[in-house]
Amino acid sequence: MRLHFHRIVPRLLAITVLAGLIQTAIGLAADETAATKNPQPRLARDKLLVYRGAKNEQVPVKTVAEWQQRRAEIMLGVQAVMGKFPGKEKQCALDVKVEDEVDCGTYVRRLISYASEPGSRVPAYLCVPKAVLESKAKSTPAVLCLHGTDNTVGHGVVVGLGGKANRQYASELAERGYVTLSPNYPLLAKYQPDIKALGWESGTLKAVWDNMRGLDLLDSLPYVKSGKYGSIGHSLGGHNSVYTAVFDERIQAVVSSCGLDSYLDYYGGQESKWLPGKGWTQTLYMPKLANYHGRLADIPFDFHELIGALAPRNVLIIAPLRDGNFRYDSVDRIAAAAGEVYRLYGEPTHLRVAHPDCTHDFPDEMRELGYKLFDEVLKK
Repeated sequence: MRLHFHRIVPRLLAITVLAGLIQTAIGLAADETAATKNPQPRLARDKLLVYRGAKNEQVPVKTVAEWQQRRAEIMLGVQAVMGKFPGKEKQCALDVKVEDEVDCGTYVRRLISYASEPGSRVPAYLCVPKAVLESKAKSTPAVLCLHGTDNTVGHGVVVGLGGKANRQYASELAERGYVTLSPNYPLLAKYQPDIKALGWESGTLKAVWDNMRGLDLLDSLPYVKSGKYGSIGHSLGGHNSVYTAVFDERIQAVVSSCGLDSYLDYYGGQESKWLPGKGWTQTLYMPKLANYHGRLADIPFDFHELIGALAPRNVLIIAPLRDGNFRYDSVDRIAAAAGEVYRLYGEPTHLRVAHPDCTHDFPDEMRELGYKLFDEVLKK
């Protein structure tokens, strides 16, 4: 397998959202009208070290504090499409229930559910190494394991169920001594919440909220090293990991496999992919993106900005050379743009891109790279 590496940069963001905080905790000073209408022409997606001045002029970013002004505008753009980030109205007791438990040799796999918000319970797999349960030590790192598109077993695929090769990263990490939590993505398999009735404008933000409540769950476990987690995912799980980490700084290491390219480059920019109910515009993603059909350059955020918003945290993006879903050269352009922000933080090695010579897959070598990143960041 031929590997190509492109290295670039993180540390710790001053303006991010911890679970349970309302929108103002993101550090956004703009009002809700601006977040919804986004009236100003967007700043260039590939020139991140620029922010909007008081007279709408473009001002060069020279400090981290100035970058935070650009990041705040990015978050406004995100919410203009995904919907407003919720506040206390979505908070509730987790009310964790264990539905089933299986002895997997070195670890225990529990099928659980938890209340992420009033009226919605999330099914998830919680894998706990037996050594952790026996020692009862509150120092075990944990990883959020987010699954790809699977409408049969959903989150079961990452714990080795469903017979799909190279997707069992939750069980493999548990074998390596990590506690892993694998929530089901909304509107896939047996998890079918009524998105509209619950007040969500996108399945994407609903998934982010469910994942963040999952981190709250991990925070509550006595044997877990709280407040500092990894997130890993393939395909749907790859961009789900990025979206969640943008909103929650507790995720300090992100591994995204086959999960992204620029919205401009998605399937070569085919307009048919942006019709209502297609691709990114499906209910389980972001229906409002259909409003940008024929004018994709106006979408108020892109992965250049999202990856930049993760700086200076550790990120590994795996972009296969023969991926039919997402373009590896687009990923390189994203990383080049985001890398400027990582360099601003003085951490140029924290953003890494690998190009395995394979199709839309998550092969052994790539999963091992992700696990080593977690070892470096979470086991310190």
